[in-house]
Amino acid sequence: MKWRLKKPVVLVGMMGAGKTAVGTHLARTLGVPFLDSDDEIVKAANMTIAEIFARDGEAFFRQKESQVIARLLAGAPGVLSTGGGAYLAEANRMAISQLGVAVWLRADLDLLWQRVRHKNTRPLLRTPDPYGTLKSLLDARAPVYALADLVVDSKPGLSIDAMAERVIATLETRPDVLERK
Repeated sequence: MKWRLKKPVVLVGMMGAGKTAVGTHLARTLGVPFLDSDDEIVKAANMTIAEIFARDGEAFFRQKESQVIARLLAGAPGVLSTGGGAYLAEANRMAISQLGVAVWLRADLDLLWQRVRHKNTRPLLRTPDPYGTLKSLLDARAPVYALADLVVDSKPGLSIDAMAERVIATLETRPDVLERK
């Protein structure tokens, strides 16, 4: 089946929600480019996100993140995965709603923890109590993620393919975003 994507799909949500994995599969299925704002920042800075946080701080990172998201939204319609904190900035939310559609990949704390607990690439979880930190981040961010245009729930045991299918089914409820050819 073929689709026509009319505007960028921006995946938002917590670290470990599956934005990159699901986004990659979704883009391939829809036949559009997949972009990851974190990867684009890493390329532009020629350093890891953890290194940017350590050297320049979170505020600098967030400024660069907003610039990258604005640039990516201005391109051809595709699937854009954003970092977990990107949607918290009002300017990013406004840009996404004007030029694309925000899809919150919602996952509960236990599922997120299962996915991120063995990774050392998450600078915000480099704390004495990473589980508590993750819980605090989720509690603080969920009300903002809830502002997204669409929500797709992730459940334990769902494959990446099944999640991409869920996202497509949700996008099909928005003819201004996705239509079958």
